[in-house]
Amino acid sequence: MTLTLPMRSPDPAVAALRRRLRPLHAAVFLQGFMLWVSVEKLFMTELGFDAASIGVMAAAYSALVPLLELPTGILADRWSRRGVLILSSVAISLGALLGGLSQNVTMYVISALLFGVYVACYSGTLDSVVYDTVLEETGDGGDFQRRIGRVQAVEAVALVASALAGGWVAGLLEPRVTYFLTVPFALASIAGYARFREPRLHRSAERVPLRRHLGLTVRAVTRRRRLLPIVTLGVLAAVISQLVFEFGPLWLVALAVPAAAYGPYWAGLVSTLGFGGLLAGRLRLDRPANAWAAAAAMTVAALLLTADTGFVAVTAAQVTLALLTGLAAIHVSAVLHDAVPSAIRSGVASGVGSLSWLVFVPVALGFGALSTAHGVQRAGWVLVALALLAGTLLAATARSAQPDAECAVEPAPAPALV
Repeated sequence: MTLTLPMRSPDPAVAALRRRLRPLHAAVFLQGFMLWVSVEKLFMTELGFDAASIGVMAAAYSALVPLLELPTGILADRWSRRGVLILSSVAISLGALLGGLSQNVTMYVISALLFGVYVACYSGTLDSVVYDTVLEETGDGGDFQRRIGRVQAVEAVALVASALAGGWVAGLLEPRVTYFLTVPFALASIAGYARFREPRLHRSAERVPLRRHLGLTVRAVTRRRRLLPIVTLGVLAAVISQLVFEFGPLWLVALAVPAAAYGPYWAGLVSTLGFGGLLAGRLRLDRPANAWAAAAAMTVAALLLTADTGFVAVTAAQVTLALLTGLAAIHVSAVLHDAVPSAIRSGVASGVGSLSWLVFVPVALGFGALSTAHGVQRAGWVLVALALLAGTLLAATARSAQPDAECAVEPAPAPALV
């Protein structure tokens, strides 16, 4: 006699959501397949960059991003979020092409500015489009952290694979080739975005003039005191993460590790996006015990980067910082999206991103100057200070992350925020 166990049929809404997000996953994977990233600092040193000029370059595109991020977020709200994501693919294609053609520092900085355009178009817009898709298919935003986590996991797979492949290509040929090979993948991502069915919630609210839309977007955050600590946490997490990804390879340069180690190192670093995405929604940072544990781990990891350690310890410390700040960013994103209406969602997310980049500009300049004058280990004390602040704020706001009555359901029209 055969015993047949009943099969659980999947929730139709969840199944529909998965199908709808597949083209977006494909586009994110193709766009994230950046072969040049793992060997970028190696290529930059060949062009004549040092730690100070790397800081200047990072500050240059970091200054551009906040100028563009809020306008592109509002453009996504008023025009098309899918269209803005397609613009991000065009920007990364042109940036990779120009990076490969670069023969000097100035030309490479221009290519980095195009990367800044990509970041401005991509960051807040992607989160918003995923949140609204979840809302349309399931009726609430409760599954957002899991779904944005899956999107980040897909992106991480692309980044890890491209990091390993980029290191191999650079060793076999030269780093410059990795830039040219990235272009077809970035262009192919446009097809994925074009096939994605964009949510329409942000167009359901009453149309308001552009000036009023901008005012609503700014006031949505600045006049809600409950959100200010969350926004500050988001800014600190973004700055720490950006410092690790932008300057982290300098620890390897200081340790004189072989070029072959850069691929596995970068693969480990970008894999945190995937692990963080898979952990999102499971490791809840709105619970005080989890928040305090994350705060302690961030501080210890930052301290390791100031000590005289080896390649393995440096990599482990940077991976820990990247993972925990990534989880904090998803946590902040969920709280913000719960708290604002769809009509201004991209603008608010992009506004927080703009603020993060504005803070990063002086930090990047200072970090680059400190690294050049005193070495990257001493500059690591900047990361310690930021990790302490972020960890303390994460723990202090852990109990305030649940949406209040004002934000428990999708707010109706944007004018209600006035």
